[in-house]
Amino acid sequence: MSRPKIEVASYKGRRPRWLNALLTLILAGAMVFAVLLGVVLSGAHSSVSGDPQVMIVLGCQVKPWGPSVLLQDRLDTALAYLQDHPDMTVVACGGQGADEPESEARAIAGYLMEHGVDKGHILLDEDSHNTHQNLKNAARLLSEEKLEPAHTQVVVVSNGFHLARARMLAQRCGFEEVSTLAAPESHLPSRLKMYLREPLALVKSFVADR
Repeated sequence: MSRPKIEVASYKGRRPRWLNALLTLILAGAMVFAVLLGVVLSGAHSSVSGDPQVMIVLGCQVKPWGPSVLLQDRLDTALAYLQDHPDMTVVACGGQGADEPESEARAIAGYLMEHGVDKGHILLDEDSHNTHQNLKNAARLLSEEKLEPAHTQVVVVSNGFHLARARMLAQRCGFEEVSTLAAPESHLPSRLKMYLREPLALVKSFVADR
């Protein structure tokens, strides 16, 4: 008499539910990051409209020997524009970090004056330590100079990766007419790092920087 066959269920090729859930989360995160990176890339270009009266140069790291490569890129971009617009008011932004020999604002102002920009046209914001503070303090300084943000056309200078967030924050700080000048990112490691970092910073600023 033959024995009955016992069927054994095969789990070969099946993934555990927790692994499916993890892979789904990773895929969703990658898709969200891709969308945010698209927003960053879409803003990474110069866009000047109207006739801005004020330039805002956003701060970046200062090294013991002077401006970092990214800051140098911003300053050279600012100078190229100021050659044709020498009477603009310039707001130099950025406080002094623990590893910086002087404030970013003072380094910006010093570099611009070395290249012919009139000291009397430069306002210093030495109290800010992030992009939101840069723009918030710039708005305050301009108000003190009777240049109300809501009625003043401004052009914001930073590296391309930074401009989508800078434009959003400038509008939150009361600037209604915001143009941008995109500086290059000459330092390749910094460029790669910032394009990875900036989508996350965009989310942080959207939620927290009010």
